[in-house]
Amino acid sequence: MSSSTPSFLNPSIQSLLSSSPIKVPSFKPLFWPWQKKKVKMGPLTVSPMGFGTWAWGNQLLWGYQESMDDELQQIFNLAVENGVNLFDTADSYGTGKLNGQSEKLLGKFIREFQGQKQLAEDVVIATKFAAYPWRLTPGQFVNACKGSLDRMQIEQIGIGQLHWSTANYAPLQEKALWDGLVAMYDKGLVQAVGVSNYGPKQLIKIYEYLQARGVPLCSAQVQFSLLSMGEDQMEIKTICDTLGIRLISYSPLGLGMLTGKYTPSTLPSGPRGLLFKQIIPGLEPLLNSLGKIAQRRRKTIPQVAINWCISKGTVPIPGVKTLKQAKDNLGALGWYLSSDEVLELESSARESPRKMIQNVFQTR
Repeated sequence: MSSSTPSFLNPSIQSLLSSSPIKVPSFKPLFWPWQKKKVKMGPLTVSPMGFGTWAWGNQLLWGYQESMDDELQQIFNLAVENGVNLFDTADSYGTGKLNGQSEKLLGKFIREFQGQKQLAEDVVIATKFAAYPWRLTPGQFVNACKGSLDRMQIEQIGIGQLHWSTANYAPLQEKALWDGLVAMYDKGLVQAVGVSNYGPKQLIKIYEYLQARGVPLCSAQVQFSLLSMGEDQMEIKTICDTLGIRLISYSPLGLGMLTGKYTPSTLPSGPRGLLFKQIIPGLEPLLNSLGKIAQRRRKTIPQVAINWCISKGTVPIPGVKTLKQAKDNLGALGWYLSSDEVLELESSARESPRKMIQNVFQTR
């Protein structure tokens, strides 16, 4: 790990990262500490952290190849066997001919799971339906839901989510999509409904719209991390807490910038590298704070960054495409940062001059 440790970090932090942190044991205990600390998400009970599957099928941004499928199945098995039961996906995940690949893989992994049957039955799939311009009626949105059910070969989806709002550019389509959510809930195609990339104003509007039709809004998914804790994101968090909506944090590691493995001279290839080049040079205060807390806690930097999201009462869904990442992510569970540590991290985050670029799909 030392070869990828940022050179600008405090020397003692570099030394820590060069040593081995506490690892997830290879044996299977009777229960994990977090298995008795599941959280409510509408009518569902989920683990305090889920796994995101954006990379499962995405060749452009994440370099997916079908040869990775065996390892992805091992990741799924590891997660389920260790108490993680929430998996986030979307009908648009997968590039080109692989469109919908993430959903297909999740369905396959559930069917082929060799462990306790109850563990597989407890899996909650949260999938997102894209607000494509040709989905103009409630019926077309319901058909999108049925398409996801077919790809996964399951009878009911845990959480059906509207992937983004069209309010800024197609307000009439927006209402049709909302009615589509109501219809798929009323038809029993989904156990609960949620939204993604909704800003504060639109979040309140859809909550009230659904409530008037007897449909509870169970979750709101937004970019939320130590690199994405601006005014809008914190307002969304407050609204969720007030209305009983569970906030799902996507990109809790800032697409990888909060792993501590990248520097201005060692950047990932592709589109991520262009973004990292703008932000990484100003992250020294935050990465140093993450490193210090990781050292005290005998954790890794990613584990601390993910735990910040958990400690804020959200459910983070870090992306995983290797077993190593999955095992490391599991180390974010079963403990909580102290209030002083949370404040320390947030203070350091505010010192960093550049933040994550907000998702262009998020409305106000």
